[in-house]
Amino acid sequence: MKINFKILATACLAAVIAVVSCKKPDYTFGKIVTPSDVTLNTNIEGVDAANPNGNGSGKVDIDVTASNVISYKIDYGDGNTEIVTSGKVTHKYASPGTSDYTIIVSAIGTGGVTSTATKKISVFVLFEIPAEMLQNLTNGGSQTWVIDRETPGHVGVGPVNTFTPDHYAAPPNQRDPCLYDDEVTFTKDANNGVTMTVNNKGQSFLVAASTVYYGFSGGDNCFTIDNSAPRKLAFMDATSSSTTANSTRIQFMVPGNGLIAFGTGGKNYEILSITPTTIHLRNIGTDGLAWYQIFKVKQ
Repeated sequence: MKINFKILATACLAAVIAVVSCKKPDYTFGKIVTPSDVTLNTNIEGVDAANPNGNGSGKVDIDVTASNVISYKIDYGDGNTEIVTSGKVTHKYASPGTSDYTIIVSAIGTGGVTSTATKKISVFVLFEIPAEMLQNLTNGGSQTWVIDRETPGHVGVGPVNTFTPDHYAAPPNQRDPCLYDDEVTFTKDANNGVTMTVNNKGQSFLVAASTVYYGFSGGDNCFTIDNSAPRKLAFMDATSSSTTANSTRIQFMVPGNGLIAFGTGGKNYEILSITPTTIHLRNIGTDGLAWYQIFKVKQ
């Protein structure tokens, strides 16, 4: 048999090249070092003696440091997570009221190895009152309101499952004088919150079912109550079964005894409607009924 050495040599060279070409590249991460000394600090915006959980903006400055770190994965505890290269970020929480959140930070090193740090915080978020409602309520600063005594139904009561005073709607000027002389002032603060001050001229009208709640006894009547202390209102989405057809779907809570112009034992007031000159409120009294008030801007 005659052997062609030239062809054989060429075939062997091709086989060697094929083997070399099929060899996988050897990648490496280098030395894998786990991040250490992870430190997590937070600063809630507006914290002071009067606002231990912040001023209501919901903003929290987060400052994380670590050794041998490439990036950070931050779980803010409110359903939001992100990866950042800088350890300094600001996060805005959105849930109205005071809520607890656990921040979990994972410091990521070479090869994806991590070290973690956690911190629990309590953050106060002020409900964002719609701009038009805030303007109508405070006139951009401070505005005083009185019961609209000449409007039918300026005070009234109805069942809890409706949004009109089906049981009783007061005719014009038919209620006690102590109800009509009250002045309610709403004032906007620097954070677009609202403080309410009531000048009841020494007495407030209470419905019979609520007198015990306020520390008295007797039927519908005027009672001597000091209701002059300013109270910061807490606004929120309405908790009733109202719809946008019969309500703004926004309510506010009055701290303390909850009393505005007349007392029902309720503290939460749903804003059924508001214009630059009128407000229509609804609250649920201690008797389980829905009570109504209509105010107008003091002239």
